[in-house]
Amino acid sequence: MKFSFCILLGSILTFFSCDPTKKEGMPDSSSSLKLTDEQLLDTVQYYTFQYFWKGAEPNSGMAPERIHMDGIYPDNDAHIVTTGGTGMGLVGILGAIERGWISRNDALKRFEKMVSFLEKADRYHGIWPHWLDGKTGKVKPFSQKDDGADLVESAFLMQGLLAVREYFKEGNEAEKALAARIDRLWKEMDWTWHTQGDKKVLYWHWSPNFGWEMNFPLEGYNECLITYVLAASSPSHTIDPQAYHQGWARSGGIKAAQAGGFGFPLQLKHNGAEELGGPLFWAHYSYLSLNPKGLKDQYADYWEENRNQTLINRAWCINNSGNFKGYGEDLWGLTASYSINFYNAHRPGNDTGVISPTAAVSSIVYTPEESMKVIRNLYENYGKKVFGPYGFYDAMSPQHNFYPQQYLAIDQGPMVTMIENYRSGLGWKLFMKAPEVQEGLRKLGFSFQIP
Repeated sequence: MKFSFCILLGSILTFFSCDPTKKEGMPDSSSSLKLTDEQLLDTVQYYTFQYFWKGAEPNSGMAPERIHMDGIYPDNDAHIVTTGGTGMGLVGILGAIERGWISRNDALKRFEKMVSFLEKADRYHGIWPHWLDGKTGKVKPFSQKDDGADLVESAFLMQGLLAVREYFKEGNEAEKALAARIDRLWKEMDWTWHTQGDKKVLYWHWSPNFGWEMNFPLEGYNECLITYVLAASSPSHTIDPQAYHQGWARSGGIKAAQAGGFGFPLQLKHNGAEELGGPLFWAHYSYLSLNPKGLKDQYADYWEENRNQTLINRAWCINNSGNFKGYGEDLWGLTASYSINFYNAHRPGNDTGVISPTAAVSSIVYTPEESMKVIRNLYENYGKKVFGPYGFYDAMSPQHNFYPQQYLAIDQGPMVTMIENYRSGLGWKLFMKAPEVQEGLRKLGFSFQIP
């Protein structure tokens, strides 16, 4: 299917460019044109989706770890792709089909390219590394000893791939074949290997050169809940539920006796951030396909936990004890992103005056009105300083006059996916209807909703 336009926003066709690599169509503060909320969400979602479409690494079809608009990559890593970051954007591609921005067949071809790459890329007991060379499929070490399997990033990848499987599994012959190939990759993931012989906890890393020397057990609470859900859901290498209860939940120690702030209680102990909660990506990454609405177990109501973490983060910024320029009801959101010291996991209590747009934008499912204020402020008042060909840049700071034109996949993915989930629930509907996911959640003691 050919489109004579990229995006239709009422009477403002001339305001946008069909080519997101050009500057036309970027916000113009001199324009009297004011977008409705729906038009604004269309705009942000469309441009952010392009990170995973036109911005994809050409050989693999995967998402590059980073895109710098000036073309300067100090580590010569423009061709390095991210497994987890790719998975985070897959629902965004499905949403683009539904919104008529790309054809179903073009998306199918892109997914086939990704799956072909992933089938041949380095894997260890079915688990991919954090980074891969997009040209060769060989591992790019994340750190010296992190040169093998990354269970968490692979979980982020597979939660997106399972949504793709569900989307295509009842389609035509080619679509069913794609779904079957994803299913094989899913069944080849050996989650039990990452218990180091049934230690009742999952471990993040395994290296063919260093074994278990990273020795990082996945204990909550942080961004890793989806890892246990998938490990319990695996039809071929499922874990003992006690790995979740004794490991992740620390035999009940995950529950917070008194935590929270600004009148918003937290039910769980956020690792290293027990009082006010961790960076906001903890409320995003595991819930891009796993529906937090109605998700409960003996430890928490996860919708309430995520919403309250978001409201604490927002209240911290509004309180603005650091007196940072620009902070307020229309500029808040602390999470991990580029920063004035290269990279920082910003959160209440670790606030450098840098706002990460993904924090408020990806929280739109929890705080729609509050997030829309930030989206509108960023788009209308900061314009091209913060919005480029792949949506909002990764970080900004009026305090430090810091407006880098740089992107990270792990921040663009949650934005495009959570906007789609807010608008249609697409990612949640697809993932939650997978029968093995439902079985895995029941196995761990969850109650849940299927949208």
